[in-house]
Amino acid sequence: MDSGPIKKQTGLRHLFAAAQYSQQGFVRLLKESAFRHELLAFVVGLVVFALIRATIIEFLIYVVLMMVLFATEALNTAIEELVDRVSPEISSVGKHAKDLGSFAVFCMLIANGLFAAYVVISSLLP
Repeated sequence: MDSGPIKKQTGLRHLFAAAQYSQQGFVRLLKESAFRHELLAFVVGLVVFALIRATIIEFLIYVVLMMVLFATEALNTAIEELVDRVSPEISSVGKHAKDLGSFAVFCMLIANGLFAAYVVISSLLP
């Protein structure tokens, strides 16, 4: 799959190239079941927030937290791919790198879950 060096774009072409790289990263991330679950949770969360009539600020915080989760998932996947490429044999260093990436995702999942629970519970209280 490695087709050699990528030619560096400049000016306005760089903007379009960067957008294309981001789109390719999104398509790659869609291959990860964890990311697909996170996307589903995002949609479900939006529906729940709409049903409980969350404030615009609560929606905004939720969307930002989910974007940070998606970015963390993307970085975790990048770490895993690099470790697999550089060190295909099982090593403690590679395992630690992957475990740390996984922990970063876990922290964001907890943060998102706590915030969503707070919004839902506070909407149910008088």
